Amino acid sequence: MPIVSVKRVLAAAMLLAVFATGAAAHHGWSWAEADQIELRGTIEKISMGWPHSTLDIATADDGVWRVELGNPRQTERSGFVEGVAKPGDQVVALGNRSQDPKEKRMKAVRITIGEKRYDIYPDRIRTN
Repeated sequence: MPIVSVKRVLAAAMLLAVFATGAAAHHGWSWAEADQIELRGTIEKISMGWPHSTLDIATADDGVWRVELGNPRQTERSGFVEGVAKPGDQVVALGNRSQDPKEKRMKAVRITIGEKRYDIYPDRIRTN
């Protein structure tokens, strides 16, 4: 194998390792606290793309939070599909916030718009 090809293969392998490590650290629940909180506010932005859907929610007391939902298929299974919510809608998100207290980020298990609940992770919902 020519040296140039070996260098390219090694560079590609290193790049894949970096992306795989970043994806593993980002996804899942290890970055989130065990306790759940409720976040109330107004939707500023909705993204229904990969790797997971997100909402940017403006709260009255704490600024804008990034709320991560499930992957698009999982989010769709909950009934939360494009068009059911829009910027300006009031929302209640139940979920697990980031362990980093400086980070305004949450992994939502349930989203409520008006009277409609969307259980993104039904088996993770803990209510009092």
